[in-house]
Amino acid sequence: MDRHMDRRRFVIGTAAAAFAAGPAFAQEAFPTHAITIINAFPPGGINDLVTRPLAAAMEPILKQPVVVEAKAGAAGQVGAQFVASAKPDGYTLLSHNTGISGYAEVDKLFGRPAKTTRADFIPLARLVADPVLLLVNDQQPYKTLKEFVEGAKARPDTLVFSSGGLYGATHLPLAYLEKATGPLKLRHLPTNGGGPAIVAILGNNAQVTTQSVSATLQHVKAGKLRPLASFGGTRSTRVLPDVPTFKELGYDVEYYLWVGMFAPKGTPPAIVTTLRAAIGKAALSDQFTAALANTGQELAYLDGPDFQTFWDVDGKRTDEAVISIGRQ
Repeated sequence: MDRHMDRRRFVIGTAAAAFAAGPAFAQEAFPTHAITIINAFPPGGINDLVTRPLAAAMEPILKQPVVVEAKAGAAGQVGAQFVASAKPDGYTLLSHNTGISGYAEVDKLFGRPAKTTRADFIPLARLVADPVLLLVNDQQPYKTLKEFVEGAKARPDTLVFSSGGLYGATHLPLAYLEKATGPLKLRHLPTNGGGPAIVAILGNNAQVTTQSVSATLQHVKAGKLRPLASFGGTRSTRVLPDVPTFKELGYDVEYYLWVGMFAPKGTPPAIVTTLRAAIGKAALSDQFTAALANTGQELAYLDGPDFQTFWDVDGKRTDEAVISIGRQ
């Protein structure tokens, strides 16, 4: 009798376990083929440097190819719009940065309907939050921020400022700077991303730019670019210990060029959970952190919900910067 009861219990238990596992088995079908990460910027910028090693680290976890495809243009808007209108099935993801936050505000500024807003995307993870540097090239005489500000004001409309695109992530720091120093009257050269903006200053088509530590470190070490100040809250003691922060110099500004991964809104929660787990595991892998270290970056990982909380605050900051540039 007891043995019979035990057997029946075992059968019922097994059936219950199989039933409970049923939906999970159905969800485990994702992914069944390659995932594409759309990088909204050209090669050579911070998104490229972060996204490629992340994709490589995700492949063994998801057991599918993870392909990175660049769709650059309009300071990252082209790639953002492409993913916002992609099928929300987890197979098309977006690698973007700080610039994504201000697009709706930029459209409002130009009196046009918003093409994308922050609500169009589900944040999956923030990967890095790189302090941005104010840089001049080696042909400029300025050795300090004070000299640069005085020089720019004394020679209005002569120095050219290169950015990765109008109102993009490397144009916005200029708004913070001018909010603190007053108008610097720099001529603006928007390009298609951080990479082209750096090429412009290296070739002296521009004389000043604001770019991340990692994207410019090799040029700083080679003496081609000179960092005058960092927008970071603290000095980058590991790689650029001698570069003061704006806060140290008496300017209350802070700005990071962060890189994050997003899925289009409407992506099923189970798929979002799978992607968050895979990205988290990849981000914390030795393979990925070593790749970051090679470009002078440090992991600043936030999982989806924490990233959303950060983005809500950072997005308001970005909106303020857009409005501030628009008033000039």
